Amino acid sequence: MAGLAAVGLLMLSGCEAISPPPIPRGALVEKMDYDQLVLNSSTQNDALSILGSPTAHATFNDNTWIYISMTKDLVPLAHPVIDKQQVLVLNFDNSGILRKMNVLNKRDAIHVHMAGGVTPTPGTHISVIQELLGNVGRYNPMNSMGNTFGGMGNGMGPMSGQGTGNGGVGNSMP
Repeated sequence: MAGLAAVGLLMLSGCEAISPPPIPRGALVEKMDYDQLVLNSSTQNDALSILGSPTAHATFNDNTWIYISMTKDLVPLAHPVIDKQQVLVLNFDNSGILRKMNVLNKRDAIHVHMAGGVTPTPGTHISVIQELLGNVGRYNPMNSMGNTFGGMGNGMGPMSGQGTGNGGVGNSMP
């Protein structure tokens, strides 16, 4: 029994030693990169050459540039864990000069929880079985193809080999 426990412990410790490397996501901007930018002096072109293109612009202000980066660690038998998260916000004036720089980290994040309520939907409540049995026999992909493709149709009417769309039958106003 002790031998089996020792083998299990070795296997678990082996999994720990072979953990995959962190997965980087987004614009990988480091502190040494954005420290090169100088408030009231650096321009948008300076930011582009040092940091590259921003991840996003503010919705109503093209002079606000946002760089988002994240590093995830893979955990065996679990969801990936966010190891490092950073948002760099650069605000430029209308002449393209950097006026404000803000760095947000994982601790600045606001956690949003799901709403507990239920959204009501109008109509009848149908069980899963009623829904499954109600659709039996209704779907035939060949019905709308016309007899050219092997569907139903006798050469007359809306299914006369005209393909999909029924040839405009029923789509015109009197």
